[in-house]
Amino acid sequence: MADTLGTIECTIENFLTDRDGSLVMMLRAPSREKRSVEKILDKVLSCQKTPNKRLTVQFAWHKEKRSLNANAYFHVLVGKIAKATRQSETEIKRQLVFDYGVQLGAFVSESDVEPEKAGVEYAKPIKDITSPKGKPCVEYMVYKQTHTLDTAEMARLIDGAVSEAQQLGIETKTPEELDKIKALWATQKE
Repeated sequence: MADTLGTIECTIENFLTDRDGSLVMMLRAPSREKRSVEKILDKVLSCQKTPNKRLTVQFAWHKEKRSLNANAYFHVLVGKIAKATRQSETEIKRQLVFDYGVQLGAFVSESDVEPEKAGVEYAKPIKDITSPKGKPCVEYMVYKQTHTLDTAEMARLIDGAVSEAQQLGIETKTPEELDKIKALWATQKE
């Protein structure tokens, strides 16, 4: 696997076909990416001295990261719900993730092995099963960790937490204040 030289946020500005049939692509990076682009270019130019050295470029759709304000507000709600229900914050956070989070898929573990020991933070038991060797097992649904959620996923989680808090009579931010937090998600990065 090739070493990653860096990552930048950019758009495709233009492309053309050269006389020999090669494609030439022009990318546009916003000014906030200038330092990242310069670092990558320095690395590329230092390697260009090696004959026949080529780059592998990978493209992926850009996803806005959620703001720290969104994460902080989610944890404030978790704390208020935990206090009102006399449950631990960990229990409340897990339940909110199970109810409003993003499912990744299922996995099976022997009954005596906790999912956390297998490195899975959010695993909700679905059903008890028996392995082909006759051992008792549990099938779990695995959910994304909250710190990996993108803007839309975090918005859904917070909306769920707000709904749960309101059902308990807990004061939450006004819809206008929530809209401001959500608007920040589109402009701020962690």
